Amino acid sequence: MLAASAVWALSAGAALAQTPFKIDAQPAAAGIRQFARQAGVQILVQSNAAEGKRTAPVQGSLPIDRALQQLLTGTGLTVVSNDGKTIILAPPRGGLIRTGWSAGSAVAASPPEPAPPEPETPSVIEEVIVTGTRSTSRTVTESMAPIDVISAAELTKSGKQSTRDLISTLVPSANTSNSGAGASFAIKTVSLRGLSADQTLVLVNGKRRHNTAILFVNGTTQNGQSPPDLDLIPSASIERIEVLRDGASAQYGSDALAGVINVILKKSPEGGSMTALYGKTAAGDGETGQFSGNLGLKLGEAGYLNLTADVRLTDLTDRGDKTPNTTQMYFPLNAAGQPVRVGTVGATPDPREATANRFTSHPGSPQVQLFSLGYSAGSPITDKIDLYSFGTVSSRNTAAWLTFRNPNASNNITAVFPDGYTPRLFLKDRDFQVAFGAKGTGVMGFDWDLSTTFSRDDVDYYENSLNASLGPASPTYFYLGTLKFQEWTSNLDLTREVSTGLFAEPLFVALGAEYRDDKFEIVAGEPASYINGGYVAPAGSPQAGVVFAGGSQGVTGFPPFSAGTFSRDNISAYLNVEQKVTDKLEFALAGRFEHYSDFGDAKTFKLSSRYALLPGLAIRGTASTGFRAPSLQQQHYASSSTIGVIVPPATTTQLYPVQLLPPDNPAAIALGAKPLRPEKSVNYSIGLVAKPLPGLNVTLDIYQIKIDNRILQSGTLGPNAAVSTALASQGLNPQQAAFYYGNFADTKTQGIDFVADYRTDFGDFGSVRWTLSANHTKNKFTRVVQPPAALAAAGIVYIDRVKIGDLTVGTPKDKFILGADWTLGKFNSNLRLTRFGEVIQRTSLAANDETVSPKLIVDLDLSYAATDNITVSVGANNLLDAYPDSVRAANRGTPAFAYYNQYSPYGISGGFYYARIAARF
Repeated sequence: MLAASAVWALSAGAALAQTPFKIDAQPAAAGIRQFARQAGVQILVQSNAAEGKRTAPVQGSLPIDRALQQLLTGTGLTVVSNDGKTIILAPPRGGLIRTGWSAGSAVAASPPEPAPPEPETPSVIEEVIVTGTRSTSRTVTESMAPIDVISAAELTKSGKQSTRDLISTLVPSANTSNSGAGASFAIKTVSLRGLSADQTLVLVNGKRRHNTAILFVNGTTQNGQSPPDLDLIPSASIERIEVLRDGASAQYGSDALAGVINVILKKSPEGGSMTALYGKTAAGDGETGQFSGNLGLKLGEAGYLNLTADVRLTDLTDRGDKTPNTTQMYFPLNAAGQPVRVGTVGATPDPREATANRFTSHPGSPQVQLFSLGYSAGSPITDKIDLYSFGTVSSRNTAAWLTFRNPNASNNITAVFPDGYTPRLFLKDRDFQVAFGAKGTGVMGFDWDLSTTFSRDDVDYYENSLNASLGPASPTYFYLGTLKFQEWTSNLDLTREVSTGLFAEPLFVALGAEYRDDKFEIVAGEPASYINGGYVAPAGSPQAGVVFAGGSQGVTGFPPFSAGTFSRDNISAYLNVEQKVTDKLEFALAGRFEHYSDFGDAKTFKLSSRYALLPGLAIRGTASTGFRAPSLQQQHYASSSTIGVIVPPATTTQLYPVQLLPPDNPAAIALGAKPLRPEKSVNYSIGLVAKPLPGLNVTLDIYQIKIDNRILQSGTLGPNAAVSTALASQGLNPQQAAFYYGNFADTKTQGIDFVADYRTDFGDFGSVRWTLSANHTKNKFTRVVQPPAALAAAGIVYIDRVKIGDLTVGTPKDKFILGADWTLGKFNSNLRLTRFGEVIQRTSLAANDETVSPKLIVDLDLSYAATDNITVSVGANNLLDAYPDSVRAANRGTPAFAYYNQYSPYGISGGFYYARIAARF
């Protein structure tokens, strides 16, 4: 088994550069790791070849080749391969030692003889990880917490167009929410270990990624969240993705309750790639074209500039052809042929009822135009200091249909839309992140990294719709307003190894500080998008006496009372130590203190350990506390929309206006709202890491996550008298339902993750890398906040059975993934089978609950290397064109707007089939 010992690759000419070293004599495995980190190279060494050996001390500024020769003195280890990027060490097998130093110097030499056989290509090269530890010398199976590493190769062996979809495909405890209404359709989320998407922290190159400005309001299982948007990071810029499946607030700060996703960008100073993909669904829609390019350039003599561009155009999918609108659509006619009120005695149906288009619902994936750019750059400015920078900038336009309004509905004006209308929402998302930093060595023995990251996400809302309260004068296109989120984060990180002489390896120490300034802004829409024009239908018309709702239908514009700029800042400090006590036992301890300007202090801790029971078998475990600060969006966002609500005495869903109130709004306070507090968690995990056979890696991890004061979106409150009174007191339309965000519950999540990978060599029939992973997660409520007696008597329930069901049974409890990546010469076949467990969509009435049955999803990618640099591929996501269960008629809405169940973890669009060509240069 090989153990990789650093992240950075050796660049051409590095052998001659003077690099400062400070390495004491110590066990060989530790000395080699320390050398790799200080030299900034990657080293592979057979672990058994280093056992029982000690490396020599290395002090001062030396060329890397001379320093390595000095380090290896007396170990018997020599360089058997060095391709300019990776050094492989092994005991000598006699003869000339082949080396790739650009100057031609060798670490060791002998009289000329025929070169020894090439070392065998390792069957498994462990991925080096930097997430979950501040050390850069740890591999996946050596880590004290479960980590998945998704390589650049895996990113290219799939038809998944987004990083988010790929993570949920490859990581057993990751799930994607594929449903939403209103603005929630634009962004899909990925969640870990059954928790919410905003309870996973996203990093880019180890620096915090900003959240989206959008707050999910009308989704399913992911309501009330504003997580980072992974789709806005161009996938061609990614070197690898590290997914830490463990609480890490003590190491990284707020949001890391479920884990951390760290996106590592490419830093290659040469070469590049171009990829083009085209595909569509089995139904013939969802047509997608994607083009990406990546280019590496040298920056000066030792620097790099890596550039990426990505373009994706995706047409919508429409699965409304099975959902006919069976309601009466037009006003009936009197004897004179004039429209009259529905229910008028003696009236006859409008002849247009017989020829009307009954397929008025358009559920499915939205139309997307996405343009993304990314860069990563770095260069040394002295022997001890490197400068670096990276960033992304994205522009995304998204459009989707909302729910049809019948011609005879109270939210339609027939003079404007004689045949009814379907609102169409447009989002214009402009996003960027840019980071600058410097890192170096030699400050009181510490390696240091000083950086600042500035990011912003602006989302403009537009809509084709109608404000019925303006009557025939209503416009049909509205500017609804803008949401803006800005984050500025600055970090100082210090690391060093301290040789105590007491243990197997030096003590690793990391400490640092962070300052973050967040700002959230709501810009009001144009007046026509939110005002109530007070239109009164003329006497004798079928709508005479109707009270028309104000604001544009679908999503109402942001009114002035919700507009404003809201900000906060926080400062934090952390300390992290890691110690390998013996060759078998190691510990890590981390602590963090944070102070927020709006809710005070937070303290978190984490203890991790790993013990090698036997060669090839280890046990690991962690215990930690965590926190998640309430987002500014949850604290201050307000909006109004029209969604499906059961309005008593009816028992089926109908369109009804709903007002989202910020917790500090007096109407919300009248309904029991209180200032939001941070969520606090306690995490425990224990796991086994095993290598029972050469090339076989197995991990098994059991976890429990308890969260207190969990921030949830309330159930739909009302419509009833208490809600109407509270809304009217603030000048809001009393004929609405309402909801708001609160610390409504305590929850407990328990689960188990299993991951195994194995490579089989079939000789002339190629080789197969097998992967098998599985997850079982169970969520339950341990406490639910009850409203005061007076509100309870008025019919107020904060967390109803729908909300409880969303968290406990609204996502699969079980997920199994079996993969087979077969390589035969120029051919490659990547087959993946994913089985999702049962999902239950709870409704207000238990008798109407829905089930999404367990389903097997098959993904297949077939590739052929036409030349050394060009690969052509064909493939399918959801090869068998599987769909979720249909929704019973009682839950399809009035008029019907759903057929396939949108709680499906694999979406409702069916199979997607594609062709791809990739070129490398």
